[in-house]
Amino acid sequence: MVPNPKFKQVLVLSTAMLSFISFWKAASVVLCDMGSSAYYAGSIAMNAFGPAAPWYVLAVMVFGGLMLAVYVESCAMFVRGGVYKVVNEAMGHSMAKVSVSALIFDYVITGPISSISAGLYVSSLLYSIMPLLHVNWHVPPKLFAVLFAIAVTIYFWKENIKGVEESSDKNLKIMGFVSVVGAVLIVWSLFTIYVRGFTLPPFGLKFTHESLGWMANFPVWQTIGVVGILMAFGHSILAMSGLETLAQVYREIEDPKIKNLKRAALAVFLFAFVFTGGLTFLSSLIIPADLIGGKYADNLLSGLALELEGPYWAKLILQSFVVASGSLMLVGALNTSLVGSNGVLNRVAEDGILHDWFRHLHKKYGTTYRMINLVAISQIVVIILSRGDIYLIGEAYAFGVLWSLVFKTLSLIILRFKPDMPREWLFPLNIRIGRVQFPVGMVLVFMVLLSSSLMNLLTKRIATISGLASTLVLYALFQISENMNRKKAQFYATDEDSDEKMNLRKEADIATILPELTKPRKILVPVRNPNNLVHLKSVLETADDDTTDIIVLSAKIAKGMQLDGDTGSITDEDRELFTPVVLLAEKYGKTVKPLLVFSNDPFYSIAQVAQAAGADEIVMGVSGSSGAEIQLERLAMAWGMLRKSDAPSKPVLAKVVWEGRQMTYQLS
Repeated sequence: MVPNPKFKQVLVLSTAMLSFISFWKAASVVLCDMGSSAYYAGSIAMNAFGPAAPWYVLAVMVFGGLMLAVYVESCAMFVRGGVYKVVNEAMGHSMAKVSVSALIFDYVITGPISSISAGLYVSSLLYSIMPLLHVNWHVPPKLFAVLFAIAVTIYFWKENIKGVEESSDKNLKIMGFVSVVGAVLIVWSLFTIYVRGFTLPPFGLKFTHESLGWMANFPVWQTIGVVGILMAFGHSILAMSGLETLAQVYREIEDPKIKNLKRAALAVFLFAFVFTGGLTFLSSLIIPADLIGGKYADNLLSGLALELEGPYWAKLILQSFVVASGSLMLVGALNTSLVGSNGVLNRVAEDGILHDWFRHLHKKYGTTYRMINLVAISQIVVIILSRGDIYLIGEAYAFGVLWSLVFKTLSLIILRFKPDMPREWLFPLNIRIGRVQFPVGMVLVFMVLLSSSLMNLLTKRIATISGLASTLVLYALFQISENMNRKKAQFYATDEDSDEKMNLRKEADIATILPELTKPRKILVPVRNPNNLVHLKSVLETADDDTTDIIVLSAKIAKGMQLDGDTGSITDEDRELFTPVVLLAEKYGKTVKPLLVFSNDPFYSIAQVAQAAGADEIVMGVSGSSGAEIQLERLAMAWGMLRKSDAPSKPVLAKVVWEGRQMTYQLS
C-alpha cells in the first residue's frame, strides 16, 4: 500500500494550547528571580559606597516600578515582549544580537551570584549552629560557598538536560514561605527599633577606591553631586534584576491579560519595595556599621535576624528560616537562569543566528543539551574565578542588567513612531504630536538608564571588561553561526530533492482539522524524542490503516522563561523529529497525520487533542525523566480537568510503551 502523500504535511496550530495562570502566580514567578536580590544587593551597595546605600536601594526599587511599567507597554504590543523581540522589531537584526548578547551575559552571571550568595548564607548558619553541637567548624565561608554553588549548579544542569519544568505553583508556595519569614523579620525589626531607638542612615557617599574604578583618576568629577548620585545608583541597580521574567511569563497569564499583567506588575513592585528595599533599610538601622562591613558583609539578612532584640535561641531559629527561604529563592534564580538562557538561545536559533550544532537534541531526553552545557559550564567557570567574592561578581552582574534594559527602553521609544502598531496600554506622561504619542516619561527613564550605564562603564572595571568581552564573543558567535547557516540553507536549497521536503500547513484551531479524521478508530501518538519512537513503531505494526486515523502529536513545550518563540513556525528540531516519523510511516505503509502544537503543559495538550479528536487510544513513549506511572498520573489529572460534565462517556485507553513492556490506564 502506498501511503497518502499528505502524511508528509505537518499541521501547525498557530493557536497555542496553554494552561493559564493567575496574576498571583505570574508575580511569584517574577519575584522568585527579582526578589532574590534582597539577600545580596544591600550588602554589595553598602560595601561600595557606605551607609547611604539603603536610600539608593529604595530609589532603585521605585525605579524598578517604572521599568515594570515599561515592560507592561512592551507586552501590550507583543505577546512575547522580551528584549530580543522588541529590539529586533525596532532596531533590526544586528542590534538585536548585541542586546541578546548582553542578556545572555546577565543570565550567565545570575546563576553564580545566586548560588554563591545561597552558599554564604548556609555557611553563616553553620557557623551559628556548629558550636552549639560542639563541632569544630572552620571551613572558610567563601570556599564553602564556591563548593556549594558548583554542587547546585551541577544538580540543576542535570535536571535541565532531563527537561525540568518551571512550576508557577512551586513558585507561589516559595513566595508564600518567603513572605511569612519576611513579615516576621519586619515586625521583629520594628519591635527592636521601638525598644532601642534608631538613627536614619546618612546621605553622604563614601566610595572605596575599588568602587570608584577608573573614576579614581578624575577627582574633579567626584565633587559633582549628580555624578556621585549616578555612581551610587549604578552600584545599587542589581537590586532590580529579573524584570525580563515578566515578559516571558506574560503569555501564560489568564484573561483579561493586560489587566492581570498590571496587577502582577503592581504586586511585584510592592513586594520588592517592602522586601528588598524595606529589609535593607531596617538592616542599616539595627546592625552596627562595623558588622555590616565585616561579619555580615555577605549575609546581611542573616545578620539582621541575629541582631534583633530577643533571646538567642529565638534569633537562631529565625536565622534558620531566613537561610532556608533565601536558599529556596536563590537556587530557584539559578534554575531560572538556566531555563531562561536556554529559552532565549532557542529563540535566536529559530532565527538562524545560532549554529545548528547547538540545537542538537539529547538522545534520551530530547532537550537542547548543548545550549544548556554552554551556559552551565560558563557559570561554573565564573563561580571558580570569583572565588566566592559576592562583591566581585555583583559588579559584573550589573552590566547585563543595565544594558539589556537600555536596549529594551530605546526600542520602545523608537516604536512609538510607528503609530499603526496596536497598543493596549502606554507608559504614562505622553505628548500627542500628530498621530504619535511622544513618550516623555519613557525618555526620562531611558536617560536615567543610559547615564547610569555609561557611569558604570567607568566605575566597574571588572564589569566593563568582562561584560564587553563576553558580549563581543557572543556577538561573534551569532554572526559566524548566521553566516554558516545561510550557506547551509543555500546549499540545501539547490541540492535537496524538493519531493523529500516537509510541507507546512498552518491552522488556527484543532477544530479545523477534525473533518479530515474520517476513519472510525483514532489513535493519538505523542512524540518528543526522535530517538525514542518505539511506541510509534508498535502502533504502526498493529493498526489497520483502512479503519484507523493515526495522529502523531508533538507538543512544543515552553513555560515561563522558555516561552519566547513564534508559534506557527517549524524549526530544524521539529524537522528532525518528524522526519523519522515520516520514514517509519513509509516503511510500514501507513498514513499518519503529524500535528505540531505549542503549549506550556504537554499533558494538557495531549488531553485536549485527544478529547477534541475523539481518540480511542493514547500511546506514549516512556519518559527518561519521570517514568510511566508519573506520565499516566499526569495525563489522568489533565484529562479530568478538561473533561466536560455533559460530554458523552467513552472509554479511552492510555498506554506507555517501551522495549518489551507497556503500562495501561483506562480514562473515562
